[in-house]
Amino acid sequence: MAKPDPKPARTLKMVFKDRDAFVNVDDPIHKDRSTAARHGDALFVTCDETAGIDRITEIDGGHFGDHVHFDIGENFDLPAGPDGEMDIEGIAVDGDWMWVMGSNSLTRGKPKPDAARTDALDAMGRIWRAPNRAFIGRFPVVQDNGGPRIVRKDGDRRAASIRLHRKRSVLKRWLTGDTHIGPFLDIPSKENGLDLEGIAAKGMRIWLGLRGPVLREHAVILELEMKITKRGRLKARKLANGRRYRKHLVNTKGMGLRDLRFDGDDLLLLTGTVMAGDGPSEILRWRNASAVTTDGIEEVEHVIDLPYRGARDHPEGLCDWGDGEWLVVYDSPAEGRLGEKPASVTADIWRF
Repeated sequence: MAKPDPKPARTLKMVFKDRDAFVNVDDPIHKDRSTAARHGDALFVTCDETAGIDRITEIDGGHFGDHVHFDIGENFDLPAGPDGEMDIEGIAVDGDWMWVMGSNSLTRGKPKPDAARTDALDAMGRIWRAPNRAFIGRFPVVQDNGGPRIVRKDGDRRAASIRLHRKRSVLKRWLTGDTHIGPFLDIPSKENGLDLEGIAAKGMRIWLGLRGPVLREHAVILELEMKITKRGRLKARKLANGRRYRKHLVNTKGMGLRDLRFDGDDLLLLTGTVMAGDGPSEILRWRNASAVTTDGIEEVEHVIDLPYRGARDHPEGLCDWGDGEWLVVYDSPAEGRLGEKPASVTADIWRF
């Protein structure tokens, strides 16, 4: 007998501007949430098609709205331009800093439904790199009359990113030759190729969750200790293992990672399918993760199963809501979550 769906404690309605307010966006952004993080009374979320961060704050009735969009291209010279897709799959707030991470993934061509057989096959053979996806950076967060916002500079604090190139990824260069990850660097996302989803931060230490590759049922977390170079860029330090990262494998029963979030010194892991298809999702706990400073296979505990709803409602972002409650936002949301005029979508608040 199938287990009944677990039930959230309550839901949260999020209201956004309409798609017409943005360029290069195919789907309405309220239908395409990829991650979420909270700073005080404000909720920051992202749409993986844009090159920016969205902020909503509490409005009448306990809903969140008053949508403001922050363009990352206003702060950085992005290699594909300010409107080029970044595929932002991870944001993390640590004090008054926000970390932002692109997927660093490759894309395979998608055949059009009415394409001829040979044209469809040719489309499937094309693989390309969107250089803005290689972004990993952080921003000062400051408070203004409308709420917190990310800025280029605040006194001595400066926004910074890893070095960005049009033709290559710095992170992939660091990973080249890695026994576990190296063979997957030239494989597209959703095919067990390198695909980052989820970032967590404590000071200058960051943890990056990988949707792929998954190795014998184990997902990968990369840990980096960042520094600021003389040119004001972010760069990972070389560690005792001789690399610029630590590598942690966790048994996720074959699922990839969709988001990471600290709960004290524990790291919570949101899982989901590696491929584009459907599958189960759960939240796992890696206890005292911040105390681990060596590579290895890490023990994790099951926290909660999230509902499996087939082609809709894929858990994509995890956010601490306080008092033992956690917000989960969904990609491909079910129609029952959506509202139009104004554009809105509901997220679930879970207690565990």
